[in-house]
Amino acid sequence: IGCPAIVSAQNPSFKALTQSEQIDYYRDMAEQLNPRYSPTIRDMAVSDRPRERLRDNGPQALSNAELFAILLGAGTRGENVLQLSNRMLVELDGLSGMSKTTREEICQIHGIGEAKASQIIAAFELGRRTASLNPESRPTITCADDVKNVVGAEMTNLDQEQLRVLLLNNKHEVMGVDTIYQGTVNSASIRVAEILRPAIRKNCPAIVIVHNHPSGDPTPSPEDVLVTRRINQSAQLMDIDLLDHIIVGHRGVVSMKSRQLGF
Repeated sequence: IGCPAIVSAQNPSFKALTQSEQIDYYRDMAEQLNPRYSPTIRDMAVSDRPRERLRDNGPQALSNAELFAILLGAGTRGENVLQLSNRMLVELDGLSGMSKTTREEICQIHGIGEAKASQIIAAFELGRRTASLNPESRPTITCADDVKNVVGAEMTNLDQEQLRVLLLNNKHEVMGVDTIYQGTVNSASIRVAEILRPAIRKNCPAIVIVHNHPSGDPTPSPEDVLVTRRINQSAQLMDIDLLDHIIVGHRGVVSMKSRQLGF
């Protein structure tokens, strides 16, 4: 039995390859027969290892790749877990891209099986739930940044436009967050009664409307102004205080109340 390269060279299909393709083949074969050495996490200085860095410096000191390396636990043959994490972040377009990726898409990455993909999906979901309402510590809404802290992290990465209502008590503490619309948010599709219904049902005296712009630009459109005006007029008739209409985008958030748009 000859070496794979000799056997392949005798194959008519191999002879049909160009010289450049044959060179690439021999290079790949040599890599398989004598793979390059890739240092493992254990080869790194103890102070440089992700787990030890988290222990000594806290999670905020770690890069995204280091945090994922801890989450994944192990790499693949020829690629340690830190290298795998860096490659995964590049292929999935960073944290923003990963947050929108399905488990099936993550499984397509070499070195990521179903178990690791499920761990990643679960971690992002826990992050979303942590960023949402915590009944034991209800956030108080005093400005647009407070709204961003409640729903901004999740809504910024949505692929579709979505409209939510923050339900507030007399102290302007968030009592709940209801998703009312998903898709195109415009004056033709929105029914004001549906937006106000959660506040009426739960007897909440104040609300904040939030919707995202998937384009990333939070600049209010003429449609946004028209929708806000309609909601505000109806809310006043129902003795509900519309505190603000916040638009969320990758470039930040915009308070329509502060710009006197629709109010």
